[in-house]
Amino acid sequence: MKKIRAAIVGYGNIGRYTLEALRAANDFEIAGVVRRNGAENKPEELANYEVVKNIRDLKDVDVAILAVPTRSCPEYAKDIISLGINTVDSYDIHTGIVGYRAEMMPLCKEKQAVCVISAGWDPGSDSIVRTLMQSLAPKGLSYTNFGPGMSMGHSVCAKGKEGVKDALSMTIPLGESIHRRMVYVELEENASIEEVTKAIKADPYFAHDETHVIAVKSVDDVKDMGHGVHLVRKGVSGETQNQHFEFNMSINNPALTAQVLVNVARASMRLQPGCYTMVEIPVIDMLEGDREELIAALV
Repeated sequence: MKKIRAAIVGYGNIGRYTLEALRAANDFEIAGVVRRNGAENKPEELANYEVVKNIRDLKDVDVAILAVPTRSCPEYAKDIISLGINTVDSYDIHTGIVGYRAEMMPLCKEKQAVCVISAGWDPGSDSIVRTLMQSLAPKGLSYTNFGPGMSMGHSVCAKGKEGVKDALSMTIPLGESIHRRMVYVELEENASIEEVTKAIKADPYFAHDETHVIAVKSVDDVKDMGHGVHLVRKGVSGETQNQHFEFNMSINNPALTAQVLVNVARASMRLQPGCYTMVEIPVIDMLEGDREELIAALV
């Protein structure tokens, strides 16, 4: 069977773990890695792979895995979809997902390509769990409690503020889907913690949560990529009250995000042209292997 040729676009934390996940998958081969600096200062682990500045310099790419900051995802997706190459990303601004999907849909259909957006673990795999829970108890309330752990999207956002050399945003669950953000920042010389705090708290990533910004000498000294989630739904099945479901996990954040991206990259090859979120994709299409054998083992 022909292997799926995947390109990794961006090579930060998620990009590195995506490389590992692709190497572990028997149905993929790595077409190359797209980095801002190309092959300059090429990391040792990329020695056997083609490294370029633009995906147009790679050959026969089936799907591009976008391991880039959330706010850059739409720009990269539009550019790569225009080449007729599938894309998957972990865009994580929940309020922007519907608009992003609507914007990408006509381009995907025109170029006969597939774009899977918001394919991390939340939004992403957690979205599938929430959908299943709601189907089991159509009436009721669901709560998503993150952490305690590192939020990559929030950390990247904080790091991008003027005067910030590095940042770590920790998510602390307070219960009933309410969270506190603890943001640890390593400041540039002469930067003001007051100005940095103001900029971080004003950003939509943080504006709706209780946020505390703390200056530290070294972010590396406090960084931990662990994270987790506790999903709860209490509701009604038919006319029967008091149905209660829970889902828990403790994870390495970028490693799980990368695995989900590889899963949906596989699924993208089985979908009709269009733009999708994970709740629209059959879960079995995300798994490696023969469908009949998977059904026999899982059903």
